[in-house]
Amino acid sequence: MNVEDQLNQLSPEKQQAVIRQLAMQAQQEALSNMMEKMTEVCFKKCAGTSGDKLDSREQSCLALCQDRFFDSKAQVTEALQKRQDSMR
Repeated sequence: MNVEDQLNQLSPEKQQAVIRQLAMQAQQEALSNMMEKMTEVCFKKCAGTSGDKLDSREQSCLALCQDRFFDSKAQVTEALQKRQDSMR
């Protein structure tokens, strides 16, 4: 029996609960992937060879880099939401 058949055997309420759970898991995975990518990109861009601690310039660079990632994510999310709303 495939997943679709198993879902169809559930009540509508349980189907919605499963769908919400899957959506939440997908969001968590996407956030985790974004954080991993942000860390990798910002660290490569900002961290130098100042030793085992970040100096103030590196800390500032990392903060700005993270801010750009979050701003970009917000803009993409807003654009996707507008596109989705226009399709309804």
